[in-house]
Amino acid sequence: MIQNIGIPGLILLLVIALIIFGPSKLPEIGRAFGTTLKEFKKSTRELVSDDEPNKDKAEAEKEKAV
Repeated sequence: MIQNIGIPGLILLLVIALIIFGPSKLPEIGRAFGTTLKEFKKSTRELVSDDEPNKDKAEAEKEKAV
């Protein structure tokens, strides 16, 4: 859905956000969104790195069984 917006749609969304929130709130909203995205990426990386040792252990047990 987002890949179909295009430049005119993006400009329209930014204008609507500017009207609704005002120029003083937009930087705060942007910072909050960036922080949230950074924390989400960090958590995702931690979950993937925690899962890798389990995957190696499962593969070793699988090779023992064969």
